[in-house]
Amino acid sequence: MDFICGCGGYCLWVIARKLYVNVSRLKVRHKRSCTDAATRVSGEETHDLSNNIQHYDIAIVGGGMVGMALVCSLASMPLTKHLNVAIIDSNPALGSRPYFNKDNPPDPRVSTVTPATISFFKDVGAWQYIEQHRHAYFDKMQDTQANAQDINKEVLGCVVENKVLHGSLLSCIENTDFQKTIYPFRLSSMTLPPSPSSLGMGSTSSRPPLSSQRHLAKLELSDGNSLYTKLVVGADGGKSRVRELAGFKTTGWNYSQNAIICTVEHTVENGCAWQRFLHAGPIALLPMGDNFSNIVWTMNPKESTNRKLMNEDEFVKDLNNALDYGYGPHPTSSLFGSGEMFSWPRTGVTLSANDCFEVPPKVVKLASERMVFPLSLRHASDYVSKHVVLIGDAAHTVHPLAGQGVNMGFGDAFALSRVIAEGIAVGSDIGEVTVLKKYEAERKPANIMRMAILDGFQRACSVDFGPLNILRAAALHGAHFISPLKRSIISYASGEQKLPLFT
Repeated sequence: MDFICGCGGYCLWVIARKLYVNVSRLKVRHKRSCTDAATRVSGEETHDLSNNIQHYDIAIVGGGMVGMALVCSLASMPLTKHLNVAIIDSNPALGSRPYFNKDNPPDPRVSTVTPATISFFKDVGAWQYIEQHRHAYFDKMQDTQANAQDINKEVLGCVVENKVLHGSLLSCIENTDFQKTIYPFRLSSMTLPPSPSSLGMGSTSSRPPLSSQRHLAKLELSDGNSLYTKLVVGADGGKSRVRELAGFKTTGWNYSQNAIICTVEHTVENGCAWQRFLHAGPIALLPMGDNFSNIVWTMNPKESTNRKLMNEDEFVKDLNNALDYGYGPHPTSSLFGSGEMFSWPRTGVTLSANDCFEVPPKVVKLASERMVFPLSLRHASDYVSKHVVLIGDAAHTVHPLAGQGVNMGFGDAFALSRVIAEGIAVGSDIGEVTVLKKYEAERKPANIMRMAILDGFQRACSVDFGPLNILRAAALHGAHFISPLKRSIISYASGEQKLPLFT
């Protein structure tokens, strides 16, 4: 056996012993250091470190039609298709492939999409999926005798079941490589990063948050998990949780009205969108194809309760009477009896091409249940703050008159995606309020204008007073003969951002 020195290895033993003691001391010190650090950091950061919380560029709360339209738009643009997006919604439909049985009658929940919305859907690649399912274009609108030719368009709009719109958006997204994660839960809480001033002298934290998280919003979900994101998009409807947690205030009111919606059947196919104005509110008959139409009938809550409960024959009789009545062609009131001023021809009377109004097709039976919804108007005072933005019904809720609500939401989605792309192009943080304010500056004035027009028109058409009824009927009847006014109304209803007559 060889030895390094004559001590028989004793020196090596002493050296090894000293190294062991020093290493042990270092381990103890390191352990104490880690314990102290864990004690010093906030509970939030300790939770984050232990649970490997996910980070996203955008978290969209609400996976309905407007939320998914935003996803589609982001996925379609070169500057935004690389973004990592979380979608938070407990709707199980998001996790399954859409399936539609064409043999079933149309669902009563439908939307009338404008030419502007159709164009947006084509741009992002979603309209091709809608064309594979039931939908109904229309080129005439019987309230002011509107025709698509008046504004040099092929159609005035298209009526589509909401589930078809939603499913088509999902199909569009599935056929891309866009990075998305669906969280089938509800949003429980939201913590926004503090402003720079709060991290200064007044800060109670002994150390700043982790650099990768201090500029992000934190979302806690109903399953107990959390995630971080640069931008939170509230697309979660009229009772928006994002709007509530972000502290956005709203103004508005409840109409003393409900809407009954249902699917009805005719003996012939309906190719026209009909809207009539009654003393309690408007009634719309929207084509659905295959001899089906959709009804949206506004009335006071007591009437809606009665009509929901009455038997089918009575309801159909009331419905046909309402469609062949109202303030368009022949207003009546308690002061003027059953006056026939501006009346349209009854069934069996032949109309010439120059006659104003046509008789709506008779409803022969119901094809769905009758559903009742309360109506209201709400508008958020602000659409954006740092790291948070509202779109769709989370920002504005309107009366269903003219079917503008969902089109306003789609307009929000496409405008926001464009603003995000522009921010990325110049290297801006997409959660910065200076970037998001561009979206608000574009959408807020346009939405307020539409809401004001719809609300004013609804109120004017809900007053049963003889002289006003005649003036209202004359205005609707006369709009057909005033070409600039008629074109202006049709263009605006078709998705134009401004009223051409006044620009």
